[in-house]
Amino acid sequence: MDRVLNYSQAIREATEQEMTRDSSVIVLGMGVDDPLGIYGTTKGLVEQFGRERVFDTPLAEDAMTGVAIGAAMGGLRPIHVHIRMDFALLAMNQLVNMAAKTNYMYGGAISVPIVVRAIIGRSWGQGPQHSQALHSMFMHVPGLKVVAPTTPYDAKGCLAASIRDANPTIIIEHRMLSGLQSHVPEEPYTVPFGKARILEEGTDITIVGISHMAVECLRAKTYLDAIGISAEIIDPVSLSPLDIDSIAESTRKTGNLLVVDNAWTNCGASAEIVAGTMESLQGAREFSVRRMGFEPVPCPTTKNLENLFYPNARTIAAAANALCHKQEDRWIPQGEEAPEIAAFRGPF
Repeated sequence: MDRVLNYSQAIREATEQEMTRDSSVIVLGMGVDDPLGIYGTTKGLVEQFGRERVFDTPLAEDAMTGVAIGAAMGGLRPIHVHIRMDFALLAMNQLVNMAAKTNYMYGGAISVPIVVRAIIGRSWGQGPQHSQALHSMFMHVPGLKVVAPTTPYDAKGCLAASIRDANPTIIIEHRMLSGLQSHVPEEPYTVPFGKARILEEGTDITIVGISHMAVECLRAKTYLDAIGISAEIIDPVSLSPLDIDSIAESTRKTGNLLVVDNAWTNCGASAEIVAGTMESLQGAREFSVRRMGFEPVPCPTTKNLENLFYPNARTIAAAANALCHKQEDRWIPQGEEAPEIAAFRGPF
């Protein structure tokens, strides 16, 4: 029978099942043994598996990433949790120069099966240093896989696949997805790297939404349906490797491509998706493209400014309509704020 789990529950279930299946899987990070358990994703794991396999870490991201890499090289499979992706920047040398390159440098003789869970996303009060999505930096590095699952189903399957993989994976988790619900099988399963998911089919425009933006794109589709525009919504799921073929095939059909990233557009995932699609389709047909993402400033702290900083369902629908009709964004639908954003009451 199908069950409904939320995003956090799906991540926790994948972690528990993989820890049960493989005694080499460990979990470390600031707050992983806290009673709240990182939005519930690690809740109860320390009681179930003990402090040798689930343990808190000090404010020393570089050092603890080194510990995780060393443990992985020694035969363990660490899951290192960063409750805010911003502070993974303190471990860039370890991740980029050590974890990503070890397998290549040693001719495949040594692997680094480490999973880095990096939590991103909006929610007023987080501000410039606690809400950044830096996945494009990691997409640039050979040897790192980068995934950004949107649904609970994909969150569970991507985490299981990442834990079982022989090399490092960065998992991008948006905090506004933590309560999102979907059907999730109870048995263990994996979701393959490098395969996008078509969430809704359409004929007039292809809209690619990364992480939480996929949810906003689905909401935008409702506005577009009302004015007769049929949007195909694609969740890339895997950012590196990236399934350009599925996105290009959809764009070949629709003739319009809008990519909505949960990050800045400059040198970002949206730029890579647009460039890859154009390379794939050049000469095959004419099509129009557009990118959306953060405004080109640091994230503001107050909610009224944050609302202007991020794309939302209404602005996405407006951009899609303008792209289809080759005009400026003259139409913006009226609508309610996303319920998970409206319900948020501050970070502390």
